[in-house]
Amino acid sequence: MMLRYALQTVRDRKGGFIGAFLALMCAAALITACGTLLETGLRGTIQTERYAAAPVVVSADQNVHQTTVKHKKGKTKVKHKAKPIAERAWLSDDMAHKLKGVPGVGKVVPELTFLAEPLTPAAGDLTDKPAYGHAWESAALTPFRLVEGKAPRAADDLVIDRGLAESARLKTGDRLTVQSTQAPRSYRITGVAAPAEGPLAHQTSLFFSAGEAERLAAHPGQITTLGVVPAKGTGTDDLKKAVADAIAGTKAQVSTGDDRGPVEFLDAAGARIKLVSMGGAMGGTSLLVAILVVVGTFALSVQQRHRELALLRAIAATPKQIRGLLGREALIVGAAAGVFGSLAGIPLGGWLHGKFVDMGAVPATLERTVSVFPLFAAVAATLLGAWAAARLSARRIARIRPAEALAEARVERTRPPWSRIVAGLVLLAGGAVLVAVLSVLRTEPASTPVTFLTVVVLSSAIALLGPLVVRAAAAVLRGPLRLSGPVGRLAHANLRGNAARMAAAVTPLALLTGMTCTVLFVQPTLGDAARAQAREGIRADWVLAAQGSGVPAEAAQELRTTEGVEAATEVVRTTVRVGLDKYPAQGVSTAGLTRTWDPDVTAGSLKGFGKGNVAVSELAADQLDLKPGSTLKLTLGDGTKTALKVSAVYARGLGFGDLTMAHDLVARHVDNPLAATVLIKSDRTQEQLSAGVGKFPGVRVLAPAAADSLQAERQQANAEVNYLAMGLILAFTAIAVVNTLAMSVSERIREFAMLRLAGASRRQVLGMLRTEALCVLLIGTALGSGIALAVLTAFSVGMTGSAAPSVTPLVYVSVVAVAALLALTATALPGRAALKPRPVTVATAKE
Repeated sequence: MMLRYALQTVRDRKGGFIGAFLALMCAAALITACGTLLETGLRGTIQTERYAAAPVVVSADQNVHQTTVKHKKGKTKVKHKAKPIAERAWLSDDMAHKLKGVPGVGKVVPELTFLAEPLTPAAGDLTDKPAYGHAWESAALTPFRLVEGKAPRAADDLVIDRGLAESARLKTGDRLTVQSTQAPRSYRITGVAAPAEGPLAHQTSLFFSAGEAERLAAHPGQITTLGVVPAKGTGTDDLKKAVADAIAGTKAQVSTGDDRGPVEFLDAAGARIKLVSMGGAMGGTSLLVAILVVVGTFALSVQQRHRELALLRAIAATPKQIRGLLGREALIVGAAAGVFGSLAGIPLGGWLHGKFVDMGAVPATLERTVSVFPLFAAVAATLLGAWAAARLSARRIARIRPAEALAEARVERTRPPWSRIVAGLVLLAGGAVLVAVLSVLRTEPASTPVTFLTVVVLSSAIALLGPLVVRAAAAVLRGPLRLSGPVGRLAHANLRGNAARMAAAVTPLALLTGMTCTVLFVQPTLGDAARAQAREGIRADWVLAAQGSGVPAEAAQELRTTEGVEAATEVVRTTVRVGLDKYPAQGVSTAGLTRTWDPDVTAGSLKGFGKGNVAVSELAADQLDLKPGSTLKLTLGDGTKTALKVSAVYARGLGFGDLTMAHDLVARHVDNPLAATVLIKSDRTQEQLSAGVGKFPGVRVLAPAAADSLQAERQQANAEVNYLAMGLILAFTAIAVVNTLAMSVSERIREFAMLRLAGASRRQVLGMLRTEALCVLLIGTALGSGIALAVLTAFSVGMTGSAAPSVTPLVYVSVVAVAALLALTATALPGRAALKPRPVTVATAKE
């Protein structure tokens, strides 16, 4: 019976359920889109390209491992954890000799992969895909076959793939400059090769002679991988087992099938972790926001039906029946919204994934995976959220006596229930605790999720305490509103007498303002602090930078021998692990270091800093309990373990990373040993220094301020990824603002008619609505701004040590202006529509 009545109610009151339907549909679409990202991170395939003709690939272990043994209550627990390293780990070339005599092995092909960027004389990159160099002997792994010319034999011979030859209009006999791991060199194109199965989609391949490839790889006695081809009659599974047995006892890994892709594309393997983290964070935040918005929408919907539900109570409907009715209505609306929203979330997730690929946050080699699981999860979350929101919204009307229900149907209660007030105060206290916790978090991975969680928790507190907040604001605004005439007095009366309805509009506005300001100003707060530390710590007069992969060591050496140059400090960046914890690190040239670099040493000294030393930030020193003279054991980017003596502790860790080591040590253990920058101390002019490095394509001499601008551009590019990630949540919140305000105004058609009959003009009613909207806007943006200010200040204290978040006034004004536009539009359009019918017709119509 109740199901039939619920279906009839939904059918007859479509307008009343549209707001809830839209909120739930947007929530389902958002959850589905985030779910597809999460699933891609967990199950996305990485197809191999270079190793297509090698069924079995042997590679080095790309993880650092840690095993812990715990003894508790007579039981022993062994836990093993592994974390990926930042650079490629290399194999010993002796591994090839071990495999050549293994039964079932037909051919063993060693592979070298290294940076090899083709350049024009004007330093323009000739390809929009990553370019890698290899020895020609490994062409069989794809396989590449010559379609023109001959294989490279001499040190300056080069074979390019057909895609590069066609796009750059190169042919055999031409010369091509290649920037690899050392100084750029001109090569003679001796041949053009093409893969047997068609062009490679995600990379450009350049092939060198064996000796030249070994020189450029810069890892003597080591190889990238081994491709193993089976002997005739040997299956892949049998070959894999034979190879695994042969290398047992080593750290080498054996891969077949789809597992070969992550070996080839390390960035795609790392992107999986990023997508899981990003998808989980977005999904979790969007779910919390959706719950907050949907509960508010249903509460407003139930409030609008208060008289109808009170009459049901008066004619003997039990509380259980009321709850069942509202629950079934919510499930009907939630099911329809969940299905439509989840289907819309599939293309939304595809668009989002495509944008991440375009921005470089996710490599194109990680293929998007879509299954029914995100859709089912979205529908289930929508149904559960709708049902829970309806049950929460129905608690009051279902519990009170029928007579009280009829009384409250016309006159709003003077205060919310005590349970709501207590819950709001608990959330407010929880938000305060989160703010305090945020102020002591000093790492970005730890602070970022807490930042957005704090915004949602404080917004939830406002949602629960909203009627009290609106009444308090009405008391503050009483004087200005009454001075504005009849329109202001009417608006004030509505603020005070219908605080719950107004609070329903204040909550999404506060959430929108708070979340938007937090998203827009978190990254600038951190980035500006890091750049400020870098500016203060660079003593150099000039900075060498490159348009391509980096500045070759030969360019820095050229300047060191130039008259008037006191010091040239190369800076190479990487990421290392101490135990399983990850730390950003850099390698710097040790000669004349203090002339170009000042990290604000607070303990120890950089005097005598060399290959066996490390300088650490105050954050790393605190976390690892280090001081000058301590020994730090760490794992370098390529998995090499080393122990270094701490020589200094410095304060400018945001600007220069947590660990600083000697350049020669770091450069040997990174994929790209080219310097990110070179700091120059010299009394020479920019033109004189530029002449000294003119033979190095793409290398430029910049003033420190210009280099700082380049860094700001890179930070902006990174911030755009976060803006896009959170932009969908903000868009959902903006829709909720419009939705809630439109619902709030549309149901007041009878009230407007009574005002018209009492003598108010159409213009006065619209003026009252506009004044109410401005009051709601003022309250919502003030609360949202307060939340954002508290969160950003705590974030700034924890991450930078300063209670001064970076807030751009023009951007903040734009946020408020957009909120104002949404609020006024969502009020004016439904208000004008509600005033179209004749007042007498509306007033005498049946409710």
